[in-house]
Amino acid sequence: MSIIKKIFLILPIIFVGFYSQSTANEVKKIGKYKDWESMVIMEDTGKVCFAQSSPILQAPKSNKRDAKLFIAFRPADQIINEVSVTAGYEFNNSNSVIAQSGKNKFKFDIKEQGFAWIADTKIEFRMIKRMKKGSRIMITGYNQKGSQTIDHYSLLGFTKAYNSSKKACS
Repeated sequence: MSIIKKIFLILPIIFVGFYSQSTANEVKKIGKYKDWESMVIMEDTGKVCFAQSSPILQAPKSNKRDAKLFIAFRPADQIINEVSVTAGYEFNNSNSVIAQSGKNKFKFDIKEQGFAWIADTKIEFRMIKRMKKGSRIMITGYNQKGSQTIDHYSLLGFTKAYNSSKKACS
C-alpha cells in the first residue's frame, strides 16, 4: 500500500486524538478494556474500527508526548490488522522505529507525518499475536534531532479491545 494511501486512511484516527470533542457524533467508543479501548468512526466509505492505547510510561520523563498505539480495521479498503504508532512528534528518517515485546522485535517500515506503519501484513499479524500473549510492549523512536524516546504500553485488555474492534467491522 502506498504511503499516501496509508496517510489518508489514518487521518480519521489522528482527528480522534486531537478533536474528539468536536467529532463526538462521528466517533463512537465501543468499550474500555483495562489499558486499551476500542472505537468506531463512520466515514463516507464505511466503518473504520480500531483498538488504541496510550503509554503507561514514557522516557525521557521530562518530555510528555501524546503517543498512541493503534490496530485498525478498514473493511471498505479490505484492510485488517493495520498496526500504527505515533510518538507525538515527527520521526527521524535516519533511525528505525522498533516495537519490542520480550525477545520479539518488530520494525516499522513507513514513517510519515508523525506516524509509523509496518508494511508487511505477515509481520503485523505476528506482532498482534505476540501482543495477545504479552504483558507489555515498548516502542522506541527517534525525533528529528536524533533523541531517542521509549514508550511502554501495557497489553492488559488488548485482546478484548482487539476482538471488539475486529467484530465491529466484520
